[in-house]
Order: sequence, then C-alpha cells, then structure tokens
Amino acid sequence: MTKTWFITGASRGLGLKIAEAVLDGGSNVVAAARDRSAIMNVLGSDGARLLSVELDVVDATQAKAAVEAAVGRFGGIDVLVNNAGYGHLGFFEEMSMEDVRAQLDVNLFGVFHVTWAALPVMRAARSGAVFNISSLGGFMGGELSSLYCASKFGLEGFSECLGKELAPFGITVTVVEPGPLRTDFLSSNSVKFNGKPVDDYDDRRAGLRAAFTGRDGQQPGDPEKLAQALLVLAQCASPPARFVAGSLAMNAVSAKLDAIRADLDQWRSLSARTDYAN
Repeated sequence: MTKTWFITGASRGLGLKIAEAVLDGGSNVVAAARDRSAIMNVLGSDGARLLSVELDVVDATQAKAAVEAAVGRFGGIDVLVNNAGYGHLGFFEEMSMEDVRAQLDVNLFGVFHVTWAALPVMRAARSGAVFNISSLGGFMGGELSSLYCASKFGLEGFSECLGKELAPFGITVTVVEPGPLRTDFLSSNSVKFNGKPVDDYDDRRAGLRAAFTGRDGQQPGDPEKLAQALLVLAQCASPPARFVAGSLAMNAVSAKLDAIRADLDQWRSLSARTDYAN
C-alpha cells in the first residue's frame, strides 16, 4: 500500500535522504522546509507523489497549513518524520537565554507544533508511525553540547510519553538516535558556535571546537543507510521505542547503560532507605 510521509527539514541532510528513499520506494512525500525553493532544487517540481511545502517549524500556523496541504493532496499522513533541527554548541555559562530559546524553539517546540497539527489526522485514521529524529546527544551529554542535548533529551522524554498515549489508536512512536552522520550538520550552514567568552574556559574552548569541526565530512554514519532503515521500521507493526543508529552510537549507549547500572547497584541501599518505613 502506498503511504504518505510528511518530512520536516527535507531540503538537505538526513531529511533529504529520507525523502529520496521514500520516493524511490514508490510512496508519497510531503517535503517540508523553511525555503520551498530549496526543496525543488534537490527533489524537483511537485509531481504525482511529491508535494513541497514551506514550513518553519517554529511557526504553529505554518505547521497547520502544511498539514492541511498534505491532507488536501494525498488524503492523510501515514508517517510523520520530525527531522528539522540544528546544533548550538558552546559552554553553557557562555550562552544566553536567547540562545536557549532559539535552540529549543526549533529542536523541541518545533516538533510540538508539527505533531499537534498532524495528530488529529493520524488519530482519525487509527494508524500511523511517528519518527522523532533525536541523536546520541539525546541519550548522553558532552562538553559544548548543553543546549543541544537539553533539546534532544526533552525530545526523548516527550517521545516516550507520546508513544504510550497514541498506542491505543494504532500509532507508533520511535525516537531515532543516530551517532555522527556524514551530513552538513557540522558545517557553518547548520551548527552554531557563539557565546560571550568566559576566561576560565579559554584553555578548552578552541580544542573542543576544533574537534567538532574536524569531524565534518569524516562522520562514520551513512544517512542513506539510515533512511533505508526507517523504511524498514515503517513497515513494522511494533517498531522499537528507540532505534540507535550506527556502531559508534551502539557502543556509546551500551557503555552508558553499564555505567547507569553500576551507579544503581552501588547506591541501591541508600536509595532504598529514602522510602517510608513499613
């Protein structure tokens, strides 16, 4: 059966690869991005199975209009891919509240806007799949990534709750946790490095930033293969609540789970003593 996929951030990076894979597989794509012409430059003009829509995910009105356009063209939405996002990197103490709001507006609140718009359509159909594109940074934190990880950790908690709420309607929710993907995520077109420098961080700032930018174009994850993996998951009646993508990510997640288990075991007695006595 031909499905209709609604994909945000579809003009480049992973979103573009997902859109291309879906089209190659014979299904419909609603490709959303802030600049509609950018979609047309890479996917071509709208056709029988492609609808491009302008959507800045921070704009709830645009999200609703984009969903309405999708329904008007294809009759519904079977798969929602919340992919749009970017990384704002820097030491937390050097960031501003404006930086925080901008990061959360896109990576978390933008997902809320699009999901709110799409859910009534999917719920009425009593079927569907939601893929929320998180990151290894949604499961474990690291230096320079406090704002980005805050947005992705929030996305993960939201996805867990949403999956439980939507299960009775036949809608599945999978949070996707890729390791480093060879996209333009670390290019100047996507990642942001700024902030008000604090002297105490000077000895680490340049080295850490260089480590990030030095990975650009060298990331081990293949976005085309991840796109193909999502096609497989979309056909599953019971896809995983979390899908970790890539060997680097799997190893890192396994190591953190071991560390969590070790902490749990080490402090088990003290933890238990915080209960009321029976």
